[in-house]
Amino acid sequence: MDAAEFRKRGKEMVDYIADYLETIDKRQVFPDVEPGYLRPLIADCAPQDPESFEDVFKDIEKIIMPGVTHWHSPYFFAYFPAASSFPALLADMLCGGIGCVGFSWAASPACTELETVVLDWLGKMINLPEEFLAEKDGQGGGVIQGSASEATLVSLLAARTKTIRRVQSEKPELTEADIMGRLVAYASDQAHTSVERAALIGGVKIKNVSSDDAFSVCGSALKKVLDEDKASGLIPFFFCATLGTTPCCSFDRLLELGPICNKENIWMHIDAAYAGSAFICPEFRHLLNGVEFADSFNFNPHKWLLVNFDCSAMWVKKRSDLIGAFKLEPLYLQHHHQDSGLVTDYRHWQIPLGRRFRSLKLWFVLRMYGVTGLQEHIRKHVRLSHQFEHLVRQDERFEICAEVILGLVCFRLKGSNELNEALLKSINEAKKIHLVPCHLREKFVLRFAICSRMVESTHIKSAWQHISQLATDLLKTWEQNHHQQKQQ
Repeated sequence: MDAAEFRKRGKEMVDYIADYLETIDKRQVFPDVEPGYLRPLIADCAPQDPESFEDVFKDIEKIIMPGVTHWHSPYFFAYFPAASSFPALLADMLCGGIGCVGFSWAASPACTELETVVLDWLGKMINLPEEFLAEKDGQGGGVIQGSASEATLVSLLAARTKTIRRVQSEKPELTEADIMGRLVAYASDQAHTSVERAALIGGVKIKNVSSDDAFSVCGSALKKVLDEDKASGLIPFFFCATLGTTPCCSFDRLLELGPICNKENIWMHIDAAYAGSAFICPEFRHLLNGVEFADSFNFNPHKWLLVNFDCSAMWVKKRSDLIGAFKLEPLYLQHHHQDSGLVTDYRHWQIPLGRRFRSLKLWFVLRMYGVTGLQEHIRKHVRLSHQFEHLVRQDERFEICAEVILGLVCFRLKGSNELNEALLKSINEAKKIHLVPCHLREKFVLRFAICSRMVESTHIKSAWQHISQLATDLLKTWEQNHHQQKQQ
């Protein structure tokens, strides 16, 4: 393919993507395929000779689309949002076209410097304390990770290194292995499994801290487990607070937890993967109060800020904590500006060496939507979640299981877990909408997350009518079965 054909095919692909997104509501949200569907549809081996673009293009609808779950459909209410917008798609195209691998400033200065600047922009949009920003010779700064899981892992590993060095300076007789065996990380019993995985990779113990009736961790609960572990000779070193938990979007109590972590020399990382985008709205910024106590903070613009995956924004108060944990300097990666104090080499802030020019899509979106456009997107989703909550509360057969704060509603039929499992099964088998469940304590709960950029009030009403009718049919069947069992 030469440049002339690329121009032609590029226009065709843009048209295809635009048509796909404009008509996505006409597609069934969840595919009708079974595991292994794809292999029989394609050749056993890669072709020896080139194929035409037309042949490849035809196979998109024939082979790929039948197995796609349409995350941007207005009938997709599962997980959390996966952001998408046309400015971000265009920026991703430019990123691929430039094709740099930005592991250092010298590898592509614009790739590094734009990231530093737009992370400062974003930090100011959510009113992060100045210590987290890189401007004005600050000691902190932001970096784009691939996911919140990576941000949690990076912060845990940095905390581990920092703690080992501190303890060794205080007790030189202890070996690194002695200290490692006593390190303990902590997170809420509602925290994402990625926190547990980070501890697994980091080779340290992790303990869950019990959440309260609002599914939040409070200071007294953390202090209790810390006191017990210190008395047993363990070394608490890391706490991951969650703002907007995956099961029900609950918020740990930073203003209680932060001072405890600071006093105990515990690194506090804040995972706000979903909820963080909402902090650009002044009415939701109070949910971030207490961030001033944190060592690191992360949220995903690729969830709710119209930036396509992957774009996970992470800030640290002291970038030297990250660099100190990860810095290796082989000769082939060195450059004459690296010790000038004027540049950042982001390879020291992350697990991989290479990195894409991800800041382009954040830059495009922030400029082409502006803060006000992004705020309206967030507020619209929150309004729609409250609309769904209102519809659920009007039906006496259902209950709301957690406070609706942002764009997630947790609900269930009043009754057994088996009943609600059957309801979810009927919803997802019908494939008109798509939901996923969670457990809140012992209850099996359905999650209704406002996800698509294209979702409107009519889609919410339609989804509720569908759920309500399926519930009616299910309850009728259950009553008949119960009646038959009594007769037997």
